[in-house]
Amino acid sequence: MGMPIAPVFEDTLEFDPVTAVIKGRLPITRYLADVQAIFADQNACQQMLAENPLLYSVTQIEDHDGAGQIHYGLGILMPGKVGREYFMTKGHLHAWRPAAEVYIGVRGRGMMLLEDEHTGACRAAPLEANRIVYVPGRTAHRTINVGDEPLVYWGILSSEAGHDYGTVAERNFRLVVVAKAGKPMVMERSDYLQELKHEMER
Repeated sequence: MGMPIAPVFEDTLEFDPVTAVIKGRLPITRYLADVQAIFADQNACQQMLAENPLLYSVTQIEDHDGAGQIHYGLGILMPGKVGREYFMTKGHLHAWRPAAEVYIGVRGRGMMLLEDEHTGACRAAPLEANRIVYVPGRTAHRTINVGDEPLVYWGILSSEAGHDYGTVAERNFRLVVVAKAGKPMVMERSDYLQELKHEMER
């Protein structure tokens, strides 16, 4: 009996920084219908569901597992808004909470929401071409496109990190990023929901 053949993985990959395509790999895609619950303005969301636009896709490279290995992914987040809230990703924590992550902006203009799981402290950090955002462990993070072109970025993390989307889905983020006077503004979610309520009552 011969020795088992280990799977062969590529240690070098070719990617396009404009389209965020990694040659030979398939992306995970998320349309509005897949993430509709994350948006505060559900009336605007329901109206957009008929066209169900593509919001983002991520190509994950998880070839190497185990202690000391890393995973990485190339994401592309489209420009657009649901109501006044910019297109964004679902956001997540890491299943292994101590795991940190680094995001590297390649193209476009965006922001990241970073929310400490224990204290609830939340802040927005710019993510754009030639900028790096460090995401500490135990921190929920979400990517938002506040520009008028696709936002392309790398995410690099421990192979042991894993993803926990469920916790974020249950409580969402404390802050939202919305357009005001043509510019992105960071607001408390509760304040934005109050604004929406008042607008409906007029």
